[in-house]
Amino acid sequence: MPFTAIDIGTFITILLLTFSIFLVITGAFTAYFGSGKSRKIGGGLLGGGLVIGIVWAFLVSSYGPLNGLTDLKETVIQTIVVLIAAVIGAAAAVGLFLLAIMKS
Repeated sequence: MPFTAIDIGTFITILLLTFSIFLVITGAFTAYFGSGKSRKIGGGLLGGGLVIGIVWAFLVSSYGPLNGLTDLKETVIQTIVVLIAAVIGAAAAVGLFLLAIMKS
């Protein structure tokens, strides 16, 4: 498969969607398992991730000022598929590492 150039709209969309998704995940994790200040920080991370994702989705939607900057539906699908593949690959590598360490 040949390398295809990514335009700036797609790059920024993937960057912001990935950032917001991981803020939501880490915020939820921190808010659930934390205590005291950690729960508040987790809530802030979760809320910040939601706000970033929603604002960017509005900006590139048909109602926003950046309409047509990127194909949002296709970019979101690509981003989610790439994130899932990266998480599976990272989990397999960490699992193999832990298996090797535990057996030695």
